[in-house]
Amino acid sequence: MIKSLHARHNDLATAANQIAQLNNLPEILPFEEKLKQADLFPLRAQAIDIFQMNVGYMCNQTCAHCHVDAGPDRTEIMTRETMQKCMDIIAANNIRKVDITGGAPEMNPHFTWFVEQCTKLNVRVMVRCNLTIIVANEKYKTLPSFFAKHKVEVISSLPFYNASRTDKQRGDGVFAGSIKALQMLNSVGYGKAETGLILNLVYNPSGAFLPSAQTTLERDFKLTLKRDFDIDFNNLFCITNMPISRFLDYLIQSNNYENYMSRLVNAFNPAAVAGLMCRNTLSVGWDGYLYDCDFNQMLGLKVENKIQHIDNFDAHELQNRNIVLNKHCYGCTAGAGSSCGGETIK
Repeated sequence: MIKSLHARHNDLATAANQIAQLNNLPEILPFEEKLKQADLFPLRAQAIDIFQMNVGYMCNQTCAHCHVDAGPDRTEIMTRETMQKCMDIIAANNIRKVDITGGAPEMNPHFTWFVEQCTKLNVRVMVRCNLTIIVANEKYKTLPSFFAKHKVEVISSLPFYNASRTDKQRGDGVFAGSIKALQMLNSVGYGKAETGLILNLVYNPSGAFLPSAQTTLERDFKLTLKRDFDIDFNNLFCITNMPISRFLDYLIQSNNYENYMSRLVNAFNPAAVAGLMCRNTLSVGWDGYLYDCDFNQMLGLKVENKIQHIDNFDAHELQNRNIVLNKHCYGCTAGAGSSCGGETIK
């Protein structure tokens, strides 16, 4: 298993060095200038529909494309005190959707407690599950039944419907473990139309290219996974790989960085801007700091507002704030757009 950039003391382990790398191509127009050309600047946030929480960078996998640089060697973890503050904010502001991510969020020792508290508030919970955590050891094998009990929407990465491409991106044996976990989720009702238990999969390209059309890939995934493994799921989300963290390192090491950035810029689609996740999502870091999106969080780009931490949270202040932009934002506006919920152009 490869180590995280953080453990390797790689230059790109720091947000400042990643931002410097993003800005070292003068021929790439700053993203805000591209928005101005399209008469879409400034880009402003709207209401906070989704409260996204990164509860820690610890993960049982070390995926080659990970924008979080997560892995078993990461120790950053959200404390119960911080989670309680988040819960207080959710309750006080009548937030109806909570998106829990990581790392592997289930490795946070307070994960199940937090989900239970959300259920008491009748809050819809989404969990970004890497699947293999379910079969990692005995400790996690009850996750499918726990998810079902609390009607958690499970959103799981599966790079492809065969082992070679999946394991290349996520590590040896990941495909087999993912298939077993999906079958366990199906066995408790996930992915079945009549149960209301939502199981969505996430596709990321395995190289320096943009994802294919979401509708076409979803059809292929459903046909193949059903035929070969009797697996059902609800939707496939296609997400463009962002040029940050380990994927940025891959682009540089493979001499694909300049070409990939040019590909993103050339595929800029102004129609994708309206559906960007930063407009209706607030991202909370493991330490309680606030960001416009999970990608900005990994680059240390806090919200452009006097309210930057949950300790002095003010929903009214945070609405209509200007979104913090940089050249990585081209990744979310290329082609049909990209967000935590897949394509932004439906």
